[in-house]
Amino acid sequence: MGIQIGNIVLPDFPLLLAPMEDVSDPPFRFVCKKYGADLMYSEFISSEGLIRDAIKSKQKLDFFEYERPFGIQLFGGDEEAMGLSARIIDATNPDLVDINFGCPVKKVVCKGAGAAVLKDIEAMVRLTRAVRQSTRLPVTVKTRLGWDEQSKNIEEVAERLQDEGISALTIHGRTRAQLYKGEADWRLIARVKNNPRILIPIFGNGDIDSPEKALEYKNRYGVDGIMIGRAAIGYPWIFREIKHFLQTGTRLQPPPIEERVAAIRQHLHRSVEWKGNMLGILEMRRHYSNYLRGFPYIKDFRNQLVQKNSLEEIEMVLEDVVKRYAETEALVLVDE
Repeated sequence: MGIQIGNIVLPDFPLLLAPMEDVSDPPFRFVCKKYGADLMYSEFISSEGLIRDAIKSKQKLDFFEYERPFGIQLFGGDEEAMGLSARIIDATNPDLVDINFGCPVKKVVCKGAGAAVLKDIEAMVRLTRAVRQSTRLPVTVKTRLGWDEQSKNIEEVAERLQDEGISALTIHGRTRAQLYKGEADWRLIARVKNNPRILIPIFGNGDIDSPEKALEYKNRYGVDGIMIGRAAIGYPWIFREIKHFLQTGTRLQPPPIEERVAAIRQHLHRSVEWKGNMLGILEMRRHYSNYLRGFPYIKDFRNQLVQKNSLEEIEMVLEDVVKRYAETEALVLVDE
């Protein structure tokens, strides 16, 4: 039957790629889509920046047809700006508009946006209404359990936002005060999901970093799907591995070094095409450690990769990575 969000039909237990600032750009989304992400979003976009025609905000609206179903995520604290931004987004024809009521970063919260809105449910409702009334697209929301330990209001938030007409809700299992520290608490997410009044899909987010955990949380908390963020950085195979584990109960072998290097190359070349040579190479540097985690000699290679400033030099290092690992494997076989 699948999970329905407006006209979008997702698999029975969809895996969503979290919108991550300075990470979830088109090159990164490409590799995540390739390995099984079912629904992806843009990096979050400032409503005020979009109205001012800020170049960085406008660039974040761009996406490719192969990325569908695709959502553009918006944040802001002003109703008029959120409504106008929703109209701009509408014209770019994504599949949905997502509102960020969960970002804990100080520069966002200081503007009365992101997780700051958790302190004022009436404002959250007004901002959601402004977006809903300004777009023909389904509107979804991503938020947190509450502002802090003393004000976990997600159950009321979920009911109020559903009443306002949102089509799905993603809940990160931490408060704003926690930032990304401590363990995500999914018990409140489960209470929202099990509330008989709640009819929209509820997706859980926070700490899913293995196929085993995905299955455990699916069974224990009963959510409609899960959103994966940090665990996908440099490891897009997490989507493929979770799907395989959910279907078969067996774990796929991790990708061999050749597949990891091939993914780095794809990500790198798309990054350069998207951002230009200098920025494309510079912004790939944060991904190398994760792509190559667990392999011998990786520290040396990573140090080389982050110092190279041309595609040709990086390609040579990547060839050396594959060669060195092949030699290591051969030595192990001889020793055996």
